[in-house]
Amino acid sequence: MSAGDRRTPSSRRWLARQQRDPYVVQARRAGYRSRAAFKLAELDDRFGFLRPGGRVLDLGAAPGGWAQVAAERVAAKSGQGVVVAVDLLAMPPLPGVSVLTLDVSLPASESAIRQALGGAADVVLSDMAPNASGHAGVDHLRIVALVEQAAELAWRLLRPGGVFVAKVRQGGAEGDLLRRLKHAFASVRHAKPKASRAESAEVYLVAQGFRPAREGEPAT
Repeated sequence: MSAGDRRTPSSRRWLARQQRDPYVVQARRAGYRSRAAFKLAELDDRFGFLRPGGRVLDLGAAPGGWAQVAAERVAAKSGQGVVVAVDLLAMPPLPGVSVLTLDVSLPASESAIRQALGGAADVVLSDMAPNASGHAGVDHLRIVALVEQAAELAWRLLRPGGVFVAKVRQGGAEGDLLRRLKHAFASVRHAKPKASRAESAEVYLVAQGFRPAREGEPAT
C-alpha cells in the first residue's frame, strides 16, 4: 500500500473484487452503469417479460443498469416502449428513460409515476435495497418491507397479465406476501441469475400473469 492510500481494508477488498469481476468488466465494455444490468438481462432471457412496446416501471433504479437493459428491450429509445426509472437518489439522464427522483412510500409519488408511464405498466421491476445496518435481523425486515411496498404499487399499476420482478432474500418472499402474490399472479417463481455473486443472499422473485381483483372481491 502506498503512503497516500487511505482506503480502509474493506474498501481495498471491495476494489480488488471489482477489478477481478468479469461482469464489471463486461458492463464497462457494454456501456452499462452497473453489473446488475446482466442480472435483469438473464432474468428476461429466461422468463421473457420485456417486449418491444412495453411500459416498464423500474423501482430503486440508481445507478441505472436495469433501466438501460429495459430501454433496449422494449425499444424505448425509438419511442415504441416506455421506461420510468424511480429512485430516492438523483440519477443522470438515460436515453429513452424518464428518470424520477421520488420516495415511492409517499402517496403523491404514485400520480407522478402514472403520468410518466402514460398507461398501465406491463412490468414493474424492483431492485430496491435498504442501507445495511450491520444487523441481519433488522436488514431482513427492511428488505421485506421494501418488497411489500413494491408489490402494493405493482398491484395498483399493472395491467392484467402484467409482470412483477423483485429482489428478495435467500429463501424467497415471506409467507404472507408469497400467498398474496400467488393469489394475484398466475405464476410465481424464484431465480438466482449467474450474474448474482455466489456469496450474495439475493434471489429474484418473478410473478407473471397479473390477475386484478374482480369487483366485489377483496384485495389480496
